[in-house]
Amino acid sequence: TACPRIVSKDEWGGRPPKGPTEKMNVPVPFTVVHHGGSKDYCTTEERCAAIVRSYQTSHMDSNGWNDIGYNFVVGEDGNVFEGRGWEAVGAHAPTYNTKSIGICIIGDFTDRLPNEAALKAVQSLIECGVEQNKIQRQYQLIGHRQNTASSTVCPGTKLFEEIMTWPQWTPDPKNVKGFQTNWD
Repeated sequence: TACPRIVSKDEWGGRPPKGPTEKMNVPVPFTVVHHGGSKDYCTTEERCAAIVRSYQTSHMDSNGWNDIGYNFVVGEDGNVFEGRGWEAVGAHAPTYNTKSIGICIIGDFTDRLPNEAALKAVQSLIECGVEQNKIQRQYQLIGHRQNTASSTVCPGTKLFEEIMTWPQWTPDPKNVKGFQTNWD
């Protein structure tokens, strides 16, 4: 399977991290799906890039993080936008950050699903990560709301219902294949 188009940070106009980034040990055992949580959607690369820049600004300037929190962000234009990338620890799901790739779809998916282009891009990105040995072949897929360290409805009801039908979604990430995932 070919990897989806990944728009580099330079291409979308991203800022460099404020300081050194922590390197993640790959391949990781988890993939965490998120939504942006606001009814701000995009179907063109230009508009999606602007929203990704706004996420990065919020994460760095309001949250005080080193960089955008997600490893990747996906738009309904079908593109994947590089966040922290495959090998930098994210800031998207406490206790999972060092053990997962965090993928956010731009928008709010409480009442509707992302379009087919976005859903396919996420699935393609995960397959790409497995093929490139960045994500374990037997990875576990979860929605952000399954992280007990976060109190959230992310990735929205409709998107969560969708990912529950995907291969390798796990209903109980606290105890997967005999090890606890409550890392601190």
